[in-house]
Amino acid sequence: MEKAFLIYPDRCIACRACQVACKQWNQLPAESTVNWGSYENPPGLSFHTYTQIHFHELKTEQGIEWLFLKRQCYHCTDAACMLVCPTAAIEKTPEGVVVLHQEKCIGCKYCVYLCPFEVPQFDQASRKVSKCNFCYERISMGLIPVCAQVCPVAAIRFGDRNELLQQAKSSGSGYKYIYGEREVGGLHVMFALKFPPEKYGLVAHPKVSNALFWWRRLCPPLFGAGIGFALLGVTVRLFRRKISCREESKEEASSL
Repeated sequence: MEKAFLIYPDRCIACRACQVACKQWNQLPAESTVNWGSYENPPGLSFHTYTQIHFHELKTEQGIEWLFLKRQCYHCTDAACMLVCPTAAIEKTPEGVVVLHQEKCIGCKYCVYLCPFEVPQFDQASRKVSKCNFCYERISMGLIPVCAQVCPVAAIRFGDRNELLQQAKSSGSGYKYIYGEREVGGLHVMFALKFPPEKYGLVAHPKVSNALFWWRRLCPPLFGAGIGFALLGVTVRLFRRKISCREESKEEASSL
């Protein structure tokens, strides 16, 4: 049975109890931050931050409305990170959870460059990557993920994926968009939205390159000759260049 989150951003009060609980359960250290002009803290995901509440302002006829979005690994059905990992450090469980086994990670950063949501975070000191594992050790014991357990307004619902989808689509729910139903083969972290996904800072049309699927099928037999890794390296280099250009554009825009 596939498990999932159904998150209701309109219920979120940005208390960030989920952030604190995630830190405590995973024994992650606090991070030193600075005032960068936003109520968000920390400013994004990192090697030591698996989930983060993103603040977004939306101008409406009634004035400014705050939109809060829980950022984390979305546990894609067609997980690019799992497809490109050369050491099988990332696996997908029967529940649909994409689990990272950090002890197998060699720091190649293929998952970092090819994730359509820019979720995996690389640590220069340890040469490892980290991300949310959906509290899989809790799920395997019949418990719910800690962030869902501590949410004081039930903005994070955990359960059977199909049942959660039915709830979101039920008549009178008032939600125009169910993000994650089909994106990247179907996400296991879904959102019931009243506005278009991009208004919350979500990727409107996330895609996994078709080249990755061909690489997965054709290249493993060639690994002995090193050709498979060479082809993957070219693909990663192209994605790195694309990401670098995007970051440079952001820096230029912020300096205007």
